[in-house]
Amino acid sequence: MTSHPWKPTRGDGHERLSVLFPKPACRACEARQECTGTTEDRSRHIILLPQPLQEIQTRVRHEQDTLQWRQHYAIRAGCEATVSETVHAHGLRHCRYRGMAKTHVQHVLTAAGTNIIRLSGHFPPGTSPPRQPRPASRFKRLCRTLTD
Repeated sequence: MTSHPWKPTRGDGHERLSVLFPKPACRACEARQECTGTTEDRSRHIILLPQPLQEIQTRVRHEQDTLQWRQHYAIRAGCEATVSETVHAHGLRHCRYRGMAKTHVQHVLTAAGTNIIRLSGHFPPGTSPPRQPRPASRFKRLCRTLTD
């Protein structure tokens, strides 16, 4: 399907291309519901990046489906998770002290505490921490009384 002429526009302060497909073409299309997401009398309107940037974005999105990219990104995801944990769980975003030296000490101690908390959750292979037995649920207790 071809669209009306592509029109340059500005979106979010950046150059974009506005593509508006003709209504008759959209009405006749079998995939209209999946494409436009509406049953109203609307046609498809998309906003694209300029061609060189659009090609780069398309290529990068295809690369994201590869195992190699996912393995490489896993490193960043781990770093992002660590930053998120220290900010949300340990209050790293707001310093309790003034001055670079004291702030640095707080950051180092927060990082050390985060590592200690993470290490406390790991045990050598084949071992596990001692646990108290969980109390039986109401359903389990009911089943026991019915079978006894």
